[in-house]
Amino acid sequence: MKMIVGLGNIGTQYDETRHNTGFMVVDRLASLYHTTFSKHQMEASLATTQINGEKILLVKPSTYMNESGRAVRPLMDYYKIDIKDLIVVYDDMDLPVGKIRFRQKGAAGGHNGIKSLIAHLKTQDFDRLKVGTDHPQKTTVVNYVLSKFTATQRPLFDESVDRGINGLEDWVKGMSIADLMNKYN
Repeated sequence: MKMIVGLGNIGTQYDETRHNTGFMVVDRLASLYHTTFSKHQMEASLATTQINGEKILLVKPSTYMNESGRAVRPLMDYYKIDIKDLIVVYDDMDLPVGKIRFRQKGAAGGHNGIKSLIAHLKTQDFDRLKVGTDHPQKTTVVNYVLSKFTATQRPLFDESVDRGINGLEDWVKGMSIADLMNKYN
C-alpha cells in the first residue's frame, strides 16, 4: 500500500485557496478514480483506490496545516506504510503557478506543514510533490496563501494539477524520484 497525502486547512473558508493545493490535488485524484473521502480516522479524511493494481490510501489531514504530522504518523503506523511508500503534495510559493517539482527529501523551506511532518516522522527523507502557487507581490504571505487563484492563474494551476496527477501515477507505478524529476520538473 502507498500513501498520498495532500496538505491543506480544514473548513469551507479555505476551500480552493492556494494553501489547500494539496487537498485540491488529492481531491482531483479521488474523483478521477471514482472514490470519495468517506472515512475519518486518526485526524484525517481517507479515501482508498487502486492505481495500476497498487492499493492507494489518499489522505487529507483534518488538523490544521501546521499540525499535519500529528495525523500522518499514526496513519503510517496503523497501516504499516514505509517511508518510501509515502508522498506528500503541497503548495510552494517559490514555484510559479503552473509549475510542479518532485523532490526526494530536504528541509521544510519555511512550509509549516512540512515542518510538522519532519518533526513527527523524525526524518526529512520522504518524497514530495510541490505545486507552484507563486509568491505574493503586494500582500502578506498569510493573506496570499489563504486567497484563491486569480482568473488568469486558475487555468495554469489546473494544468499543473493534471501534470502532478500524471506524475503521481508514475510514482505509484514505481518510477524513481530522479526519473520523475527529469520528466516533470
